[in-house]
Amino acid sequence: MTSWTPSDMPDLTGRTAVVTGANSGIGLPTALELARRGAHVVMAARSRERGEAAVASVVRAVPGAKVEYGRLDLADLASVRAFAATVDTVDLLINNAGVSMPPRGLTKDGFELQFGTNHLGHFALTGLLLPRLLARPGARVVTVSSNAQVAGRIDFDDLTLERGYGRLSAYARSKLANLLFTLELQRRARRAGADLLSVATHPGMTSTEIIKIPVAGPLFRLLTKPAAAGARTSLYAATSPDIRGGEFVGPRLRPMKPSPAARSEELAARLWEVSAELTDVRFDALPGH
Repeated sequence: MTSWTPSDMPDLTGRTAVVTGANSGIGLPTALELARRGAHVVMAARSRERGEAAVASVVRAVPGAKVEYGRLDLADLASVRAFAATVDTVDLLINNAGVSMPPRGLTKDGFELQFGTNHLGHFALTGLLLPRLLARPGARVVTVSSNAQVAGRIDFDDLTLERGYGRLSAYARSKLANLLFTLELQRRARRAGADLLSVATHPGMTSTEIIKIPVAGPLFRLLTKPAAAGARTSLYAATSPDIRGGEFVGPRLRPMKPSPAARSEELAARLWEVSAELTDVRFDALPGH
């Protein structure tokens, strides 16, 4: 394991970062450390009350920090569009927010909740912000996936999982989609000659509010690490000069090998086209995409 810590990040003065789910979990320490290094951080969250409280906590820890709250509900495409319209400049997009293993539900637009929030919401947000990302040198998109992707399966004939819903299998599907999207975005950026790195991360088992299933509290805390440790992977992926586009960075800050499904270019291309159709976000800013 590398000895890298957030203190090794470069000076980010003049750079703008958007962090989704920045009010809690690994999103909050991610936003905090980016702000500590001088970045202007847009802390996106669904709840205004909790989002503004998170902003205040960062300012207390880093007096003079350039941080602001932005309302974003990834389970509502109208909210995604409204939020994206407020972002003038972005150098780093950290697709961090997500839901994990809730009872079956649907987003406002009728998508299965985990797939709709974790994948489609971030797909749409990235596409809407892409022109602003491409306008900035060295822009990066970091999408938080999980090694649960190894168990992911995508049935395009049952995306709402009406034929059967499993909390863990639906979560694994959404994390596979995150990784497929990351790798396909990098392929398309490379073909277009765009100055953009797309990177996925697996933060490891982290004790955050995303977990919505009953667990044995003391044992769970023993097996997981604190949110700040999980954020280290995102921060490394977002700022290290050693990162290469299309990498899947694990908790040891080393590239991990995606599953065979995640490496399927055919599956990635199909998911991309279906996602574009469902969200009506086309990534037109990538020439020849």
